[in-house]
Amino acid sequence: MYQGVILAAGHGARLGPFGKQNPKPIVPIANKPLIVYQIEALKALGVTDFIVVIGHLGYRIIQTLGDGSNWNVNIHYVEQEKRLGLAHAVGQLEPYIEGPFFLLLGDIFFHAPRLNLMCEVMSQNQCACVLATKEEDNLENIKKNFSVYISQDGVVTKVVEKPKYPQTNLKGCGIYLFDERIFEGIRRTPRTALRDEYELTDSIQILIDFGYPVKALSVIEWDVNLTYINDLITCCSYELARQGKLFIKGHNCKIGNNCSFIESVIGDNVIIGDNSSLNKCVILNDVSIPPNTHLKNCVFSSEGILE
Repeated sequence: MYQGVILAAGHGARLGPFGKQNPKPIVPIANKPLIVYQIEALKALGVTDFIVVIGHLGYRIIQTLGDGSNWNVNIHYVEQEKRLGLAHAVGQLEPYIEGPFFLLLGDIFFHAPRLNLMCEVMSQNQCACVLATKEEDNLENIKKNFSVYISQDGVVTKVVEKPKYPQTNLKGCGIYLFDERIFEGIRRTPRTALRDEYELTDSIQILIDFGYPVKALSVIEWDVNLTYINDLITCCSYELARQGKLFIKGHNCKIGNNCSFIESVIGDNVIIGDNSSLNKCVILNDVSIPPNTHLKNCVFSSEGILE
């Protein structure tokens, strides 16, 4: 049976003051922490044992998830004391890994209903690694992630971290399925000049160069790397569309008369005055909005509009 690993130690510096108080993996997407969507996606594949790597505000993640019993899974926490790159973070986990495992970056919100195909390809081809990919029209998104080069039969021949000039539209999406051979690659991974870190893509390239089977599957329908506040609006819009809803309302809310909501999410304990409207907005918990307020494309907290 597969294990699940979620890297949740990063800093949300580009989320502004909100990121200083809230680790990105527990940012609410349609009133549910991002990391819970990831746990549920892997649990649907039969994964029940999870390792969550924590760092920045790690106690908040532990408070949110506990031991995992609310989702009928088991969660073990490992603290990443130094930020030396993804390969370094994964390398720390070798004592806890007992076989093939999924690895997810904790700030990726995605929809991948065919994620099970990664398991099938792994077992059928005895792969050392299977990469979840997306055919990306926007090359800027590839530049922020990594590009994947494949042969005609889907075998990965090269991966390039944050390519300046992508020569392929196949993007790696921060979702991986590894067997224990990845630790062999990590042990041989040098620090890079790019960011002075141990890059996981370099470890994967070492597996490729060793001749180990590495495959890529375009199983990601959409994905958002939660980086800026406006990304929260994008994530919620995707989730509302997936659920077929115009808006979602949390618990214990008081909504005034003659209010309208379009593609918006309302958190818990929210008060909205009469004659107000929300258009592509995210209203966080414990917010009070006066009557005759009209908001568009914003995230609203108890401190006001987040930017």
